[in-house]
Amino acid sequence: MIAYLDGTLSYKEPTHTIIDVHGVGYMVHISLQTYAVLPGGGDRIKLFIHHLFREDSQSLYGFANADEKSLFLDLIAVSGVGPNTALGMLSAMQPGDLRLAILGENVRAVQAIKGIGAKTAQRIILELRDKMKKSGVVPSGPTYRQSAVDPVREESLAALVALGFPKPTAEKSVDDALKAEPTLSVEDVIRRALRTS
Repeated sequence: MIAYLDGTLSYKEPTHTIIDVHGVGYMVHISLQTYAVLPGGGDRIKLFIHHLFREDSQSLYGFANADEKSLFLDLIAVSGVGPNTALGMLSAMQPGDLRLAILGENVRAVQAIKGIGAKTAQRIILELRDKMKKSGVVPSGPTYRQSAVDPVREESLAALVALGFPKPTAEKSVDDALKAEPTLSVEDVIRRALRTS
């Protein structure tokens, strides 16, 4: 079981990264929160890892800090929430905001995330609210800084297509967001698309 990877950042996209650890490249799925804090290629990084085993595959999910990993593990423990859905949730909302929505029983905010229906939102709140209260996890505000990435349009499109958007839909969402606010970062563009599509 891999707990973390400490190596050189070889490649990054909004949905995944490749970390070189002593000559072995590990492909790691990431959220936009983690992507936003990654340095440039060639720099040394450390990601906390969830190593997921399935009958026919193995996948690595990486997080910039233990708090985000902990929330990811809480989310995938909920019936009907898989790892890709959990990453989508962590990409659409800051971990602190997501925790506040769950603790405040804000079904509307959770349901606003792409791929989360009313029943799933209610189940997430029902199963995690008390657990979070007992553990004393109270968010204290945004955990991550936002970073603008250039070229914003191409990276946003690539991420949305990788998340399952049809390319024409992704293009329209990205173009609409950038037309309204040309200074948006990749993360903000994708968050808007996840919330409005």
